[in-house]
Amino acid sequence: MDFLPAKIDAYAVAHSQAEPELLQELSRETWRKVLAPRMLSGHFQGRVLSMLSKLIRPKHILEIGTYTGYSALCLAEGMQKDGELHTIDINEELHDFQRKYFDRSGYGEKIFQHTGDASEIIPKLNFSFDLVFIDADKRNYPTYLELLLPKMKSGAVILSDNVLWSGKVIEKVDDEDLDTRAIIEYNKRLNNHPKLETVLLPIRDGLTVSRVI
Repeated sequence: MDFLPAKIDAYAVAHSQAEPELLQELSRETWRKVLAPRMLSGHFQGRVLSMLSKLIRPKHILEIGTYTGYSALCLAEGMQKDGELHTIDINEELHDFQRKYFDRSGYGEKIFQHTGDASEIIPKLNFSFDLVFIDADKRNYPTYLELLLPKMKSGAVILSDNVLWSGKVIEKVDDEDLDTRAIIEYNKRLNNHPKLETVLLPIRDGLTVSRVI
């Protein structure tokens, strides 16, 4: 679902920073070889993630949902020199694909891949995260939020992807549509949480920026 007229969307992309060559290559290979390539963050959202990371200057980044590694590399652009990025994905088949691009990026030694259930991995990570990007299974977004908040200090930022869910969040929801119901509940929780201040940006499929108070 497109939330902006095609010409306006193209204008916004044309007047934003160019996509790095390595990410262009990653995107092309993803579209050629991997199922569901629309899951990529892509040029425009990728530059938004990069800009936010550069503004925050995080030392420890956590990404939940790696896919082929595009968004991780965007977030790594703003990471401190002695920082680390930990990324979690349940699909072990993409591990080598991700690693190939991580190692070519110059951030390879700072990016740590975790494979498995994020709800089991997060409690084992003994870091206080400055920046978190959630882009995984929608039904567990509320669970991830509760697991993450104890690991985030005041001023830390949570970025949440797909929070407009192709516009389904404003439509009548089928009782069996558990993903949409989870996103609606998650959006309410972010907006009403006493430890967060939140703004929902209509970028791509919806990107929420939440700052820990």
